[in-house]
Amino acid sequence: MGDMAFESNNPSGLTFRIDASPDEGGQGEGLRPKALMLSSLAGCSGLDVALILRKMKLEVGAFHIDIKARLSESAPQTYEHVQMEFHFFGHNLNEVKLKRAVTLSVDRYCGVMQMFRKFAQVDVSTHFHKEQPDTQS
Repeated sequence: MGDMAFESNNPSGLTFRIDASPDEGGQGEGLRPKALMLSSLAGCSGLDVALILRKMKLEVGAFHIDIKARLSESAPQTYEHVQMEFHFFGHNLNEVKLKRAVTLSVDRYCGVMQMFRKFAQVDVSTHFHKEQPDTQS
């Protein structure tokens, strides 16, 4: 697509743009490949948890996943450590069942998590909040 930009499609027929930052010769008008990996991890587990919450009939005001990752220093840089934080918001949260939903996802159902664990240490934590977040992630 010019410079460092590529377009990617998938079986759903949707497309998205991948691009490098300007300091790497791109225009910065697309998603970065390594960041997409983290988005895939959050998306895979997030979809699992949402489905499990529905099956368990748990009421949650909102939930989001924060991911922080550290790359190796030597080339090729790969993720060596990932911290994944699940944040649940609402009153009267069933913390035991919500922790179980997260555990089922990260230990059993999320294939992206299983792939990440082959090359990185992944730490998962679960947090509960009574107040709704200001913005959704």
